Amino acid sequence: MGSEVTRIAELAEAGERMIERLRKKAFLPEDRKGLAVRYGIAEAAQLLGCSTNRIRMAEEDGRLPPAPATENGRRPGYSIEYLLNMRKVLGASPARRDLDPPAIIAVQNFKGGVGKSTVTTHLAHYLAVQGFRILVVDCDSQATTTTLFGFNPHFNITREQTLYPYLSIEPTEMDLFYAVQKTPWPNVDIIPSNLELFDVEYELAAAGADGGSVLASRFRKLKQGLQDLAQNYDIVLLDPPPALGTISLAVMQAANALLVPLAATTPDFCSTVQFLSMMEQVTAQLTNAGIAVEYDFIRLICSKFDANDPSHAMVRQIMEQAFGPSLLPIPILESAEISHAALRMMTIYELERPIGTPKTHKRCRTNLDEAMGQIEALVRRSWGIAAPAREEDVVNA
Repeated sequence: MGSEVTRIAELAEAGERMIERLRKKAFLPEDRKGLAVRYGIAEAAQLLGCSTNRIRMAEEDGRLPPAPATENGRRPGYSIEYLLNMRKVLGASPARRDLDPPAIIAVQNFKGGVGKSTVTTHLAHYLAVQGFRILVVDCDSQATTTTLFGFNPHFNITREQTLYPYLSIEPTEMDLFYAVQKTPWPNVDIIPSNLELFDVEYELAAAGADGGSVLASRFRKLKQGLQDLAQNYDIVLLDPPPALGTISLAVMQAANALLVPLAATTPDFCSTVQFLSMMEQVTAQLTNAGIAVEYDFIRLICSKFDANDPSHAMVRQIMEQAFGPSLLPIPILESAEISHAALRMMTIYELERPIGTPKTHKRCRTNLDEAMGQIEALVRRSWGIAAPAREEDVVNA
């Protein structure tokens, strides 16, 4: 007589097969995710903070390669690779100075369903469009971020490609460079994850009497490994598990900034308060153990906000009263465009054209640019850099 418990494996296997089918349907024929998004010259100029004339002049005098064109002579737009070269030629790169420490931002909340991985991936792609060098580290064995970047954690990622060989009780890797993989974005790399990363939690739990010292060493090890790796990037985004476990604690200690997404509901607000209270206790214990925890900034960002829902407005008002300036003023709006893009394992920044109406897409993209721009401004401020002035604004002034 079969048990319902035996059905768990069957359900998991059926679900993995469906994920692979979705992945193959969403990606290119060779089963690799591609990046086909293009930017017109006006949008390119806005991103670089210069005039369209400056771009055209650089193309005419040979500093930039000829603008890409189709057979009928129309410009299909500039690719991300083209924009990165354009930034280099025109001196419009936002890269940090050598003496500025890379921003290592943990996107964390112990409450699930707050859009943690969605925020991480959209933030990574927004910052990539702005020209930063980004590393995303998926520390969550559920591997949602890994999936959104075009990898199937079950079929494409082995345990040896995750953080496991580095954090294991018996490590086989002495640094994290082995785990870095390219993504479709030329300036975004990722350390992927899969379910086997959870073995780290089991191993440390089984460490017995030596568990405390082993745990402390893993905290220091992850921080050192990320700091060494981060020298090749401007910003590192960490997506830890939505639970108080070994990896979550190590991530929070390794980061130098903390971003807490929370939805505009009473349960999410209450859960986030508990998370902050727990964080206070944990950081105090880590400090007493000689493990320093320091952040350049801690901010909360309201995600999945429905401006037409009175209850969301009420909860957001409660957030503002409770958290004050630590709550970022621009929330991430709930949008069908984000959901539709996620179904294709993409973010808004990867879409070639709107999925819904152009108006809906534009509203969603504008909101995301403004919401993510708040975090970019915090990073720049930590480097002692203000947001760059646009050439047209300077001329008009």
